[in-house]
Amino acid sequence: METEEKQLMLTTAWLFARHGQGPRARVLLEAVAEEDPRDGVSAAMLADLLLAEHQPAAALDAVRSAEFPPNLRRAEALLETRALRMLGKDSEANARWSRFVKSSAGSSREWVVGG
Repeated sequence: METEEKQLMLTTAWLFARHGQGPRARVLLEAVAEEDPRDGVSAAMLADLLLAEHQPAAALDAVRSAEFPPNLRRAEALLETRALRMLGKDSEANARWSRFVKSSAGSSREWVVGG
């Protein structure tokens, strides 16, 4: 898939999702993810949509199969934490968020995780 085609599909999916057309957005995002399952941008969008559709296991799979660029590490941690919470895995969710906070903010924000 060409970069321009991928960008068009992601933008269109975002517009569909924003205007209440989740199923249409999902079709586009799944097509992009099928082409490149390790793409963090499309995985983040798909996971967010799946969480909105109350499908946390599928969202968790999307997040964990992708490679997120550094500027999306927070999104990765948030999506994974939300999916784990929806699955009732609170201790795993807390541990995931704590790892993110400690790795990204250092000791200056440890109060956020109670450390």
